[in-house]
Amino acid sequence: MRALEVGARALLLEFRDGEEAGAFHAELLRRRAAGTLPPVRDVVPAARTVLLDGVADPRRLAAEVVAWEVPPPRWRAQPAVELPVRYDGPDLAEVAAVWGVAPREVPGIHASAEYRVAFCGFAPGFAYLTGLPEGYAVPRRATPRTAVPAGSVGLAGPYTGVYPRSSPGGWQLVGTTDAVLWDPAREPAALLAPGTRVRFVEEAG
Repeated sequence: MRALEVGARALLLEFRDGEEAGAFHAELLRRRAAGTLPPVRDVVPAARTVLLDGVADPRRLAAEVVAWEVPPPRWRAQPAVELPVRYDGPDLAEVAAVWGVAPREVPGIHASAEYRVAFCGFAPGFAYLTGLPEGYAVPRRATPRTAVPAGSVGLAGPYTGVYPRSSPGGWQLVGTTDAVLWDPAREPAALLAPGTRVRFVEEAG
């Protein structure tokens, strides 16, 4: 891990990979809940980094966190959010070709994996989910769509994501869910938060 001061009140932690970043993010949240983390306004995870914003003394905190021994997170101890999915996406054939399988096999492969929210971004409620088996990464579309319907389940690189609202996007679309990913009237508004376990449940098309 590398700790970098960002301005006068922030600290950026860089990690070797997403798993290490996820484990450290979980430890930060555990310590904050226990009251053993120095005051921090925001803890923001990304693919291989965690940003601590609103830190009184970034240099002092950097010296502290690099000495931590971080245990593996207990992801499986958390209940999983189940998302019903109709595997009716327009890119099933393209994904099947990349995977070297028939299109009818894509739903079983995708739904058999267990996912975890690595980080959120792009749009309110959009979560980047890891968990696809190694070798199942897919490229983004060469030409992004100008409008992807809300509830679309897509793949890009090693990630799975669900579009919380209609927006442009270049992910390969394999299905649709009626789950509400973002609802400002709900607390919390986002259905999925970093660290959340997720399972996709195939529905009849």
